[in-house]
Amino acid sequence: MNKPRFDKSNLPSRYVTEGVARAPHRSYLYAMGLTEDEIHQPLVGVATCWNEAAPCNIALSRQAQSVKMGVKAADGTPREFTTITVTDGIAMGHEGMRSSLASREVIADSVELTMRGHSYDAIVGLAGCDKSLPGMMMAMVRLNTPSVFMYGGSILPGRYKGRDLTVQDLFEAVGENQAGNLSDAELAIMEAIACPSAGACGGQFTANTMACVSEAIGLALMNSSGAPAPYESRDQYGEASGRAVMNLLERNIRARDIVTRESLINSARVVACTGGSTNAGLHLPAIAHEAGIDFDLDDVCEIFRDTPYFVDLKPGGAYVAKDLFEAGGVPVVMKELRKAGLMYEDCMTASGRSMGEELDKITREADGKVIFSVANPISKTGGVVGLKGNLAPLGAIVKIAGMSESEIKFTGPARVFECEEDAFAAVQARTYKEGEVLVIRNEGPAGGPGMREMLATTAALSGQGMGKKVALITDGRFSGATRGFCVGHVGPEAAHCGPIALIEDGDMITLDAMAGEISVALSDEEMAARKAKWKGPRPTIYATGALWKYAQLVGPANKGAVTHPGGKKEAHVYMDI
Repeated sequence: MNKPRFDKSNLPSRYVTEGVARAPHRSYLYAMGLTEDEIHQPLVGVATCWNEAAPCNIALSRQAQSVKMGVKAADGTPREFTTITVTDGIAMGHEGMRSSLASREVIADSVELTMRGHSYDAIVGLAGCDKSLPGMMMAMVRLNTPSVFMYGGSILPGRYKGRDLTVQDLFEAVGENQAGNLSDAELAIMEAIACPSAGACGGQFTANTMACVSEAIGLALMNSSGAPAPYESRDQYGEASGRAVMNLLERNIRARDIVTRESLINSARVVACTGGSTNAGLHLPAIAHEAGIDFDLDDVCEIFRDTPYFVDLKPGGAYVAKDLFEAGGVPVVMKELRKAGLMYEDCMTASGRSMGEELDKITREADGKVIFSVANPISKTGGVVGLKGNLAPLGAIVKIAGMSESEIKFTGPARVFECEEDAFAAVQARTYKEGEVLVIRNEGPAGGPGMREMLATTAALSGQGMGKKVALITDGRFSGATRGFCVGHVGPEAAHCGPIALIEDGDMITLDAMAGEISVALSDEEMAARKAKWKGPRPTIYATGALWKYAQLVGPANKGAVTHPGGKKEAHVYMDI
């Protein structure tokens, strides 16, 4: 046997490969075709969320093979495994959506258990759809292994009548069809061509938002998130990611050396300046929680508030992820942020170099079309902002990218719905009125359970031409594809007797994204009187199973809707067992 490059005496895999007592364990590895040299090299988990649920995930298995080649080339032994994904586009608008956010925790938990159970030394994680990206990153930080994240890539846009199509257009087309402005035949054509390839939704929705985060936070190689899923160049990023994780392992650079409060701030800036998904307000605190870092919705929104919005991406803007990649991608975006003094440059990255060193290598400049100059932004405040007030003491969040200053202030009477289905039915029947604030409650993490996204409802409103004529608030979530004045994550949620549980039809609600206000014109005395009459949380049909378990464990949305105590309470670090 050749002299190994790595000393395994302090690596987790020594428990399954080293010493006489591990002969039975090694026999399993020999059964899978490993050589003696490979058995005694570091074992590297290559985790994917591959499945046939949606195009987001379908290219991950191919890309994993290139990652494994990179690991092998750098004297590691890759061990591929898979975990679940619940894809929001498929789950949207029905009971299946309750499984989406809960799947993030299952992904993180299953990756943790696989890594622990088999004593792997490092991980490269590949993910393609909304919750799988943060779930994979949460697992990396929780385990604190040498870690590299790789996005599976975005979908190519469809083309129809000279314009790009995304799945957002399909959701909105349903509203147009119901309003009589789009024929069944045209809708059929659009649905057949909107999604022409593998890859995640092409706008700056949750998947692409969190893909941008993966680079900004440092867990992904620079520009690795940009190329669309079908591009063979993704395989080159895969091979490079495999090599990179072995470099991190050799240098003992772990996930928490990369994920720090400063790198989380960098990530929040990238979300804001690209008009990213409000779901980042859940996922960044959840990732921070795994490291024991205090970083909640208030922190995220404070960063959003003083970050200019200068990347023109759907749903508020004009372009898709492919266009951002062709304009230079996330590195050019971060280079612009650096010009304004809005990037921490000392943060470590997956390459083993600092963020500043990586940005020094970027020669391209903002094109002024997809990526504006930070000195001449689309707007001076971020595309996503936080709200607070007597209706949401724990905060709320709204995406305002693409909205004018006059459109981000709204006062109107409440129209209360006890669940999304009731609201969607009212929108379909057009029984709501212009100027109303539609209130959808009992959709929080615990009360839903599952904190559903409301894209079907918001897209139908937009399709009816009413997206800017009403506002909508909820203790649930919105898709990254949502546009209009739609406020999510209202906390405390209705199930915990937050003020949203006490709102009645006709109560005057004020929303002001400029001032950061979400309030209802009720006195403290009236609120207290209503609270005294509150009959408790609305019963759900989930009295057993995974969603029941999730509802018992999940914490508030402003802290990331997490289900365990996090890094602050850990009694050991996996890598040091």
